[in-house]
Amino acid sequence: MASPDATLLVDGYNVIGIWKPLALRRDRQHLEAARDALIGELASYSAFQGYQTRIIFDAHLRRESSGNAEVITETLEAYYTEYGETADSHIELFCAQARSQSHISRVIVATSDRAQQLTVTGYGAEWMSAHQLIQEIKAATLQMHQAQRAKQKRNARFLSHSLDPAAKVQLEKWRYGID
Repeated sequence: MASPDATLLVDGYNVIGIWKPLALRRDRQHLEAARDALIGELASYSAFQGYQTRIIFDAHLRRESSGNAEVITETLEAYYTEYGETADSHIELFCAQARSQSHISRVIVATSDRAQQLTVTGYGAEWMSAHQLIQEIKAATLQMHQAQRAKQKRNARFLSHSLDPAAKVQLEKWRYGID
């Protein structure tokens, strides 16, 4: 894969708390269901935008240690912080380290935490609110669906695209006079 246009860091629980369907899922089902739904949304969005995305989930309230990244797709990983570490502190450290790494040219942080916004922009990262990220995900999803429908519509113009494979084989045989 070519180098990503940007590295997107997402404060997972911040976005879940603001995105109403995910907040409802968290409240009605379980936090894990909301996390999985957000990860699913970000997988498509990251690939569509060409971003290398890391979604960070706090573990500061958990007793067991985590501090590991789970690779979801080529463009997305979920990171669970160590016990006692917040998503904010992980994001801040990443932004501070990114300043000195030449292979990371652009860092975008998605959170609605005002203090976090000020800190990460101080490190040279870009900031987008959780609301803005949600709107961008929705817009990208709509664009992907429209492109898929247009492709299906183009392919539907030809009879051969709507035939099953066995019928295509039989027609080819008749066309060339094969028994």
